[in-house]
Amino acid sequence: MHAAYGTEPGKVSFANNCLLARRLVENGVRFVQLYHWGWDHHGSSRREDIRYALQPQAKSVDQPLKALIQDLKQRGLLDQTLIVFGGEFGRTPMRENRNGVEGPYIGRDHHPYGFTMMMAGGGFRRGFNYGETDDIGYYVTSGKMTPRDLQATILHQVGLDPYRLHYPYQGLNQRLIGPTDEGRVMRELLA
Repeated sequence: MHAAYGTEPGKVSFANNCLLARRLVENGVRFVQLYHWGWDHHGSSRREDIRYALQPQAKSVDQPLKALIQDLKQRGLLDQTLIVFGGEFGRTPMRENRNGVEGPYIGRDHHPYGFTMMMAGGGFRRGFNYGETDDIGYYVTSGKMTPRDLQATILHQVGLDPYRLHYPYQGLNQRLIGPTDEGRVMRELLA
């Protein structure tokens, strides 16, 4: 079972955290958040060069994420568990230049126009892609979804009304989808 995740005894890893997350979900924990650092490949050093850092980083999450999804499905927990895997923004499809100069390392900058998320379970449709970008991956051409849309959809799926849920902060009632109702529940993503 541990081999399916690629865990290593005594080592802190995303694989070990995925196995722990499965155990927490099995025991009724309602919210589990895992962090996996090291995706900020700006190319400012060899450690941030996508030629050297991106492949091992992606490899370190592929096997444990697959095992987590399979384990939850096998145990009948995937339909009631929402897995969201992604970052807070996208990455540009082209090489980043710092101060107009190409350095020896290759990286990509933060990208506000397109992002990628992987979601599984929790009442989301299975096995499909949503949205497309132009030929170079810069602008969205179909299926546009904003971060507020994503947040509204996630809140909806965990049983919270994204339009009514608010919390007091600095004298205002703040909402996770922002002050307006522009965040949409993306029903086309739901099973």
